[in-house]
Amino acid sequence: MADSNFIDYVKFCSRSGAGGAGSVHFRREKHVPKGGPDGGDGGRGGHIILKGSTQVWTLLHLKYKKHVIAEEGKGGEGGRRKGRDGKDVILEVPLGTIAKDAETFETRFEITEEGQEVILTRGGRGGLGNDHFKTATNQAPHFAQPGEDGIEEWIILELKLLADVGLVGFPNAGKSTLLSSISAARPEIGDYPFTTLVPNLGVIPYRDEKSFVMADIPGIIEGAAEGKGLGLRFLRHIERNSILLFMIPADSDNIKNQYKILLGELQKYNPELLDKKRLLAITKADMLDDELIGQMKKDVPKDLDSIFISSVSGYNLDKLKDMLWQAINVQ
Repeated sequence: MADSNFIDYVKFCSRSGAGGAGSVHFRREKHVPKGGPDGGDGGRGGHIILKGSTQVWTLLHLKYKKHVIAEEGKGGEGGRRKGRDGKDVILEVPLGTIAKDAETFETRFEITEEGQEVILTRGGRGGLGNDHFKTATNQAPHFAQPGEDGIEEWIILELKLLADVGLVGFPNAGKSTLLSSISAARPEIGDYPFTTLVPNLGVIPYRDEKSFVMADIPGIIEGAAEGKGLGLRFLRHIERNSILLFMIPADSDNIKNQYKILLGELQKYNPELLDKKRLLAITKADMLDDELIGQMKKDVPKDLDSIFISSVSGYNLDKLKDMLWQAINVQ
């Protein structure tokens, strides 16, 4: 089985803290028996906050948190002393995390930068003390504001991988093998469908100490846009990749037809994906000679740059990295 530590979807109840009540208090000193109102304000309730972090790459740490509850604000005190604010709860999430309302499925915001903090569920405001309510006609108000209630809501967090290059292909197209060949990533590799059940990221070293990020994503099948196979879970991650590298093995029956199916699934899921730069790699080319490669080029789609590669022998891998780097940097 694949590593189950990659969690890209969680749902939980987020409850911010209620604000503290304002204080009803009057100044009382030895020589001031009838001082005016001096009740302090209540403290703000704690927020639930999402913070972007490059140190986490999955939502696993939130999988079993069904309720996230922030602290309530404290009540105000005499002498215009404000109550203490409730402690915020800060949840670190991977870059590429999207927060949605679980009832309406409306997207609230996205976390895309290291250290970025966004309030997910806002804490209630503290109530005003009676010091705020004195007037010329009511110099001794015996009332103050209660604190504002906190908010309780169900939230969905979805992770969409942030990578420069996303690998698109049927199961067994050689995506995991390519990633392991040109990066330090070690995805599970096997000659059977759906070896890759979770996305893998690899940093690809390039010339002059440059690098780019490649995502090996579970293989697509016909009907993925309708949820077949790994379906939407796979397609969600494709949205964030700058370049799509389509991979079709050289022993396929019909390269053009396989490419058309892959393209069709992406279009059904999100037509905007077709606006991304696309490249095509014909894998497992170590079994071909130059004459056969020349014949097969006639069956390759003419509307995109293509290359024959072999991740096992290393054939054309440096040239592939050159093509990818150029495509990334002419965006």
